[in-house]
Amino acid sequence: MRMVTSLAFPLLFLIVFGGGLSGSMGMLAPGIDFSKFMFPGIIGMTVLMTSFMSGVSVVWDREFGFLREVLVAPISRVAVAVGKTLGGATIALIQGIIILLFAPLFGVAFPPEILPQLIPVMFLVACALSAMGIFLASRIKSMEAHQAVMQLLVFPMIFLSGIFFPVNNLPQWMSVLVRINPATYGIDPIRHLVLGAEPTAFLGISIFGHTMSVGEDLMIVAAFGVVMVILAMWSFGTQE
Repeated sequence: MRMVTSLAFPLLFLIVFGGGLSGSMGMLAPGIDFSKFMFPGIIGMTVLMTSFMSGVSVVWDREFGFLREVLVAPISRVAVAVGKTLGGATIALIQGIIILLFAPLFGVAFPPEILPQLIPVMFLVACALSAMGIFLASRIKSMEAHQAVMQLLVFPMIFLSGIFFPVNNLPQWMSVLVRINPATYGIDPIRHLVLGAEPTAFLGISIFGHTMSVGEDLMIVAAFGVVMVILAMWSFGTQE
């Protein structure tokens, strides 16, 4: 049931937004209409939401006392943080792959050869965002507070990551928010790999006039992930 409900939300976005706005939006790039443009973003959104919300297990464990048993067990707290991160990232990757299977229904055709590149990219993004979710959850004491914080962070990250619109030619204040959003650099390489499009000034992310490559996007995601993992390890290490 958890898997079904988590997949229904992104598919609803694809059907309602993709089907409803494709006609009025027209072609965003040669051969790429709004539905095709949005589809890789929805894959990224699925990975983002599932990864980020994986931290709820930490809050749940704390409320029911299971986290205390884990923390006093004869295992490294670093292993607890890393294990929680990898567990959340694995679930997010599986859900992202399931969304990917719907590509033919939305007119997205990609060669199977990209899968060995796409799956590690999705897993890297999932690990970075899962580590962020675990770190935040480790500092939150109640389920109610966790839900409020997650809603406060998840939806701005989704809407300011380029899932629903190109990230260039935006108002200055929005452009700054988009470029400091770590999810932006996770959505961009997924889009380029799925659509088979080279990073361009329109479909890519431009910073100070430089269009970011897939490799540069991934370097930022990896650096952000390392910082979040270290913070999660520190947080678990300081738990009472």
